[in-house]
Amino acid sequence: MGNDAGLIEKINRLRKEKNAVILAHFYQIPEIQDIADFVGDSLDLSRKSAATDADVIVFAGVHFMAETAKILSPKKKVLIPDPNAGCSLADSCPADAFREFRAKYPDHVVVSYVNTSAEIKAMTDITCTSSNALQVIQSIPEDQKIIFAPDKNLGNFLNSITGRDMVLWDGACHVHEKFSLEKILTLKKEYPHAKLIAHPECEKPVLLAADYIGSTSALLRFVESDQGNEYIVATESGILHQMRKRNPRKTFIPAPPIDSTCGCSECIFMKMHTLQKIYDSLNEEKFEILLDPEIIERARKPIERMLEISS
Repeated sequence: MGNDAGLIEKINRLRKEKNAVILAHFYQIPEIQDIADFVGDSLDLSRKSAATDADVIVFAGVHFMAETAKILSPKKKVLIPDPNAGCSLADSCPADAFREFRAKYPDHVVVSYVNTSAEIKAMTDITCTSSNALQVIQSIPEDQKIIFAPDKNLGNFLNSITGRDMVLWDGACHVHEKFSLEKILTLKKEYPHAKLIAHPECEKPVLLAADYIGSTSALLRFVESDQGNEYIVATESGILHQMRKRNPRKTFIPAPPIDSTCGCSECIFMKMHTLQKIYDSLNEEKFEILLDPEIIERARKPIERMLEISS
């Protein structure tokens, strides 16, 4: 803790000197969430990136999130503490393959999840996050055909609740695909009063068993307003830190994946960042996100459309 205190002091001094802001996703380690200027989900962080008056953005999240910040604030210096913090979902949708896929459906509008590379966003009509995906789909005329990429689980969930027949790219998140329904049902017997709450990136059997389905922010709001006291949480376990901070008298149990030593589901990429790496990145201004200006211009339009729709 002493080392952390010294590091935090140095980080605080640097961010003041450099007019820097630290943005962190809910899936970061607790120490990073606690020092961040703002903690949120992808939609919240997109809005914050667009609105900040900082000169430097240190993004404690995965690579596509830092890219999104750069797209929305191209004149700002955007740093990612560990450049290897990628995303299995974004990686499941390579730009060249998606370009060919898109060409097969020329009369379709492309809605892509914000969990994609800048190149995919540049081929997109409207982006969305799990917080506003339903709103985005409902903003599109019912007779307009849609390609939805890259998360097939979220796409199937949206098709089921809207009655649409969107063409889905076959991608998925390595965290949300690995929850074990069998282990969850065993856990439910152990905690008979616990409600299962799940992220829509989970597979269909888990969603069918869920008492509530929502984005990370929606899950957080639900447990704050719900009358229950026990929750099995089927999303990346980093969110439990915020849930416990805001609801100290309630019990939160991470939903177990198929194989895990800790009994919880962690994103290895989200957990790559540390306080030391945040300090090093800020101190040396290293691991800057650099994008082609043309990609930035093309990718900004679908993100701005999303922000307008969900404002």
